[in-house]
Amino acid sequence: MARLLIFCCLLFVVFCEERQSRLARLSQGLVRGYKDPEEDIYIFYNIPYATAPTGTDRFKAPLPPPTWDETFEAVDRKIICPQNNFFNIIINERINTLIPKEDCLVANVYVPETNEDSLPVVVFVHGGAFSAGWGDLFTPKKVVSSKRIIAVTFNYRLGVHGFLCLGTKDVPGNAGMKDQVALLRWVQKNIASFGGNPDDVTISGYSAGSIAVDLLSISKMAAGLFTNVIAESGANTASAGCQSDPIKHAKIYAEMLNFHNVDDFYALEDFYKTVPYDIINSADAVNRTDSSVLMTPCVERDVGEERFLDDSPVNILRSGNFPKYRMLYGFTDKEGSMRIMFFDAWKHLMNNKFSNFLPNDLQFKDLKEREAVAERIKRFYFGDGLIENEHILPFVDLFSDIFFVYPMLRTVKYQVKAGNDQIYMYEYSFIESDTPVIPYTNIRGAPHCAQTATFFDGLMNGTEEDEKRISKEKQELKKFIREIWLNFITTGKPTATNLPNWPPVGADWSPYMALNKTVQLKSLPVKERVLLWDDIYDKYYRYPVAPNPPRYWHSEL
Repeated sequence: MARLLIFCCLLFVVFCEERQSRLARLSQGLVRGYKDPEEDIYIFYNIPYATAPTGTDRFKAPLPPPTWDETFEAVDRKIICPQNNFFNIIINERINTLIPKEDCLVANVYVPETNEDSLPVVVFVHGGAFSAGWGDLFTPKKVVSSKRIIAVTFNYRLGVHGFLCLGTKDVPGNAGMKDQVALLRWVQKNIASFGGNPDDVTISGYSAGSIAVDLLSISKMAAGLFTNVIAESGANTASAGCQSDPIKHAKIYAEMLNFHNVDDFYALEDFYKTVPYDIINSADAVNRTDSSVLMTPCVERDVGEERFLDDSPVNILRSGNFPKYRMLYGFTDKEGSMRIMFFDAWKHLMNNKFSNFLPNDLQFKDLKEREAVAERIKRFYFGDGLIENEHILPFVDLFSDIFFVYPMLRTVKYQVKAGNDQIYMYEYSFIESDTPVIPYTNIRGAPHCAQTATFFDGLMNGTEEDEKRISKEKQELKKFIREIWLNFITTGKPTATNLPNWPPVGADWSPYMALNKTVQLKSLPVKERVLLWDDIYDKYYRYPVAPNPPRYWHSEL
């Protein structure tokens, strides 16, 4: 009898679970999402929003998504795009539960349990140096349970698969960015079916995702697909925002894969079109001393198709010919701590030849000029002597500035000069007692994208238990940051209880909001460091160029 009762209870649970679902009618057909076991939300996982071309067409723009006659069960199939495995360092075996697929263009839609429709929508673009990551690397369950927004996360093609740029019909470039545009067009067409407002879409990104949304904000291809932008630790003027010389990058990366016939352009293109994904993702295109990332967005050559980027970000920004969006824009105080793992090895390399650490988007008329600029930067950060253990904080500052701080402030300068008076800038510097101490010091700082981790549930589908384990102080901070971000998403203004009035940033990079245990409106952050790089980039900036294939390609196109 007891067994029968247990069996009946199990049937009841299953029946109730099956009832906790919701249907949405898309342009492709019906989809069914399911109630989350912890939050009062429904999640529609892994909906195809486009189709990734396969085989030798793998680098082309995305194709339309599939359609279906039966109801599509929107459950988590754990699909990710083929990628480099450097995230294994961070999350170890948890990544092994995910399934890389060539046709990986899927979206996840998070919908609150509410009868309201026309909710504001936020589309999150994941980070990972354009080489790794997936839509639900961080999840937005808590913020969606506020019942104020609908959220979308998604995959886009990565690494060589997404960002090889040869300027040919078969490899035009920016496949990963065109995936993002396809997702935004899919949102415009379908989000109303989930209760979202297609005329009130915010795009938000962190790290490489921040660079991506900053690029989307100046791309003609993406114009009209969103209204607000949140950029967390990444800017479109960063060296990782645009390849300086795409064909050169393709040659360097091919040689890293032990393909050496790189000067034969036909052979180079054929190699990339046929090499297996386990090989194509086996080299490290990210951790380079010149701060370059080999496979990132590019200026595209005109091959007769829609282009994501037809000029360099700096030229577009200086022209002023781009939409002026409301933007929440900022960085952390110790972004460069992501390079601490290299400090013990790199300090010796820096002492031997510091010019090897100059950013790759600088160019010089001769070696003498290059060495003089390198010496100027080395002296500014490290003084006249050798770089020793006690210089780790300047080391962190150096890479903070190269990758994140200066590019973001540079972009802000151009945006404001072009007339954008709706940019709200911040520096996030909150630390907890368990935040790791920077080696050789007793100093802690907010690492790269710390604000992102505060806003989201946590890494890889954080749970209610994860939230409870953090300190009371951090819980209050998460509540505060979520309030600011949600108010910006829903109203276009970053406001919150006990937050001072936050004016847009002006021409002198001021004011900005310092977000810590206490919040304060301040003037220009890291002024001397910014002015140093501003002077260097004004004199020595290397503008990205579109790929220029051999002459015989011109006649074929």
